[in-house]
Amino acid sequence: MFRAVVLIAAVVLAADQLTKYWAESALSGGQTITVLGDLLQLRLVYNPGAAFSIGSAYTWIFAVFAAAAVVAVTVVAWRVTSRAWAVALGLVLGGAVTHLLDRLFREPGFARGHVVDFIDYAGFFVGNVADIALVVGVGIIMLLNVRGIPLRATAGESRSDEQVPSSGS
Repeated sequence: MFRAVVLIAAVVLAADQLTKYWAESALSGGQTITVLGDLLQLRLVYNPGAAFSIGSAYTWIFAVFAAAAVVAVTVVAWRVTSRAWAVALGLVLGGAVTHLLDRLFREPGFARGHVVDFIDYAGFFVGNVADIALVVGVGIIMLLNVRGIPLRATAGESRSDEQVPSSGS
């Protein structure tokens, strides 16, 4: 399943970076593209902080957190045997990696880079494809935890799922 996690993360990374490249070329002059009236628009924003630009002065800390998340998710992903967990972790890993790359390699400099956001949700906040992957991945993780679905089934757990015929009345 580790390969599946990495593949999903790679797809998220590619989709995010390609759409950011598009946004920087198509929206760089301050253009706004209306998709669904005032509910959904495309406009380019460079975000130095976290969600809602919180912590703009601490961009380097977000780079450290993103690096820690990438390492933690990768370590957990090695143990995954569940497809649902592989999808969730792949989405989270892809989102974390692409945000880390933005923090490390975008302007204004190493570990201080701003994340490229361009999907404007009714003026409430502006995000990107990585944000969508992170939210969906974390949502799946929450659902899997609530349902009690383990990352990896043990030998005893897999046998207890099987129906054992009873030999009595």
